[in-house]
Amino acid sequence: MSDGLPDSLIPYDEIVQEALRAVVGRVLGSVAENGGLPGDHHFYITFKTQNPGVDIPQRLIERFPDEMTIVMQNRYWDLLVDDERFSVGLSFNQVPSKLVIPYSAVTGFHDPSVNFELRFQAQDGPEGPDPHDEAENDGPTAVPVEDGSNVVAVDFKRKK
Repeated sequence: MSDGLPDSLIPYDEIVQEALRAVVGRVLGSVAENGGLPGDHHFYITFKTQNPGVDIPQRLIERFPDEMTIVMQNRYWDLLVDDERFSVGLSFNQVPSKLVIPYSAVTGFHDPSVNFELRFQAQDGPEGPDPHDEAENDGPTAVPVEDGSNVVAVDFKRKK
């Protein structure tokens, strides 16, 4: 309480994080309803592999013990979306895999075709996530534009 403002008894940061994660669900739900991605849209979705509710093959957990980024572009199947999570089929090194990812595990969502990006607070310590290798599922590596256009970064610091 260094600036004289009282600590909030309303968890605004958590409410905003939850609302922004719902954007991911709404976008994925639209893709599922319409049977595919429109135009050049494609998504990079980063998530915590150890979060409760995440269900991915053990070989992926071993390779990405903390965080993983998947690409939804050309080859994905069985996209199912509900209010709490989504599941999708993807291929990693030509091995088909089903991933179940709750929105609470998502730490990033990027659609490079329109330079739209959402970043969420990591659920771990203040130093942030450990570095990780890029996912090897089908999709090119995007080079993000660093001009800040269409980027929403949410990083609330709770006053102690």
